[in-house]
Amino acid sequence: MRGAYKVPYASRGSILGATEAAALGQLLESGESLSMGSWRERFERRFSEYAGTRYALSVTSGTVALELAVHLLDLAPGDEVVVTPQTFQATVQPLLDRQVRVRFCDIDRESLNMDPASLKSLITDRTRAILLVHYGGWPAEMDEIVTMARERGILVVEDCAHALGARYDGRRPGSLGDIGCFSFHASKNITTLGEGGMLTFDRDDWAERVDRLRSNEIDGVFVAGDASPLDAPELLPWMKYSSSVYRDACLGVRRSGTNATLSEAACVVGLHQLDRLEDLVDRRRAIAARLNAVVDRHPHARAGRPRPGVHHAQHLYTCFVSGPRGTREALVRGLDARGVEVQLRYFPLHLLPEWRSRGHLPGECPVAEELWFTEHVNLPCHPGLTDEQVDHLADALDAALDDARNVIENAESLTTVPSIKETSHAAH
Repeated sequence: MRGAYKVPYASRGSILGATEAAALGQLLESGESLSMGSWRERFERRFSEYAGTRYALSVTSGTVALELAVHLLDLAPGDEVVVTPQTFQATVQPLLDRQVRVRFCDIDRESLNMDPASLKSLITDRTRAILLVHYGGWPAEMDEIVTMARERGILVVEDCAHALGARYDGRRPGSLGDIGCFSFHASKNITTLGEGGMLTFDRDDWAERVDRLRSNEIDGVFVAGDASPLDAPELLPWMKYSSSVYRDACLGVRRSGTNATLSEAACVVGLHQLDRLEDLVDRRRAIAARLNAVVDRHPHARAGRPRPGVHHAQHLYTCFVSGPRGTREALVRGLDARGVEVQLRYFPLHLLPEWRSRGHLPGECPVAEELWFTEHVNLPCHPGLTDEQVDHLADALDAALDDARNVIENAESLTTVPSIKETSHAAH
């Protein structure tokens, strides 16, 4: 049970306090609308400035943001999309609803992000899009990926759910590809009261389409006519619809609309959370640095470091332990016994039953499979941890890595013990 752990995995990835509570109180007392009001406009404007994009449109979750992003790609049957297997299932799940070929791209051993070299081998004349994640808050190598995409007219969707607070050569995730998708779930680096999402991009037509869809209007193809039907009733000034309902003709419907409006309460909290983001991420980085120092003392363990110019948001802290079978399990069991909760994120998606049913098999992404099943470990790393908990976490990690080393040494001793036959010959 979560309460039994001295250092639990995050149930909240951010900190909500007096500032957010006061802002919510002011909103409730103001009598202002609680939906589609000024706070949503302010939050979106501030977020677009932060991300460095022309548009930032809020929605009710990161999953909805990804669904709408895939819709904007206008994929047709037979198109191909290259995706990462090392992410939460929501990143690629919308593709199950489309008659497209999904090609899973293997990952880099250090960052767990999409490997550009593997990506190059998967691109064909049918490739229309690339869906990637900035795993754990470590930005993918976007210059290489985007260059390949631009040469072939391929669109790039960034899942930035982990990446708020990261930087890539002076730029922010969400502005590096064509569409950025963010999550403000309770576990993320900032939250809008538990759920929320954002899309970022620069295209005017996409902004119009997303705004219609999230507001319960269809995404359709319309043309303006010259005249209204003769028998059309008069539209009076207080009626909702303008005269365009008679004038315009709909040539086709791409998708029906939905209500994906992020509430004013969520937006006012999100705006204040965004103002606190750098402090929240700095705390994550400080915890990660403490854990890195422990890992560096053990030759059978490693934690990747981004190259200069790439700044990790530390949504997840990931390290690796290598050795014979049972080494990683000894580490995890040692941490658990010392009151540290461990969760492994994420199971290689191409091995899920829904993707196996589409022909994906073990061996398709060998690096992702090897690391997840034998080496990969995620540790608690969130700003809600106290200094005392961080001290305990560091000490527990140090001791549990010793447990793992014992497994390695025992295995090595078994391989060096002479056989009975060898011992017998030596006696003669």
